[in-house]
Amino acid sequence: MKQFLFIAICAASLMAVAPVANAAQIKQACLASDRSAATRDRCSCIQRVANQALTRSDQKTVAKWFTDPHQAQELKMSQTARDDALWDRYRAFGQMAQAICS
Repeated sequence: MKQFLFIAICAASLMAVAPVANAAQIKQACLASDRSAATRDRCSCIQRVANQALTRSDQKTVAKWFTDPHQAQELKMSQTARDDALWDRYRAFGQMAQAICS
């Protein structure tokens, strides 16, 4: 019984920690971008805006664009409604981040 409780507690704590590990994808990508304006404070601000404006799935996609901006261009040129909706959310996010974090 003790072993079962230990395993259950470990599993619950892993499930609680996993979202936190992925929660700062935009901030991590921002800091890794080697841009002179990518300070810890600014990247944290951008992450806070991303948390408000983008879904977790959106953030995962957008974080990849820091290392491969061509992916963003491909999505922008896409003709699907889903990609158009993501691009609209991304543009709104960018405008908010610029207004709040500049």
